[in-house]
Amino acid sequence: MLMNRREAIESAVRVLAPRIPKHEFESVTDHALGSRGLHTASPETAAWLSITSYIRHRLTDYDNLLDEGYDVESARFFVLDDMNAILEEWGSPRRVLVEDEDQAD
Repeated sequence: MLMNRREAIESAVRVLAPRIPKHEFESVTDHALGSRGLHTASPETAAWLSITSYIRHRLTDYDNLLDEGYDVESARFFVLDDMNAILEEWGSPRRVLVEDEDQAD
């Protein structure tokens, strides 16, 4: 049976963050499906970028740092450890690396 895009992204999110809370799972999946920038990405890439964007904007001080005048690169550096701690909590086999941080949200 062929998976539709939603099922493929949900499957990728489950692999990338097996312990993600249900409400956050739904938000991440909906973002991956609804984001114009992720429309052509593979399900795995869309899931990963959606997970990291969700964590950065909803679960860290990233946006507050930007509001305080930090540039994007500095703000991303300051939230990197928090992001990786959440990824670990969610059971993710991956971590965000400094060199990954040039990915767009």
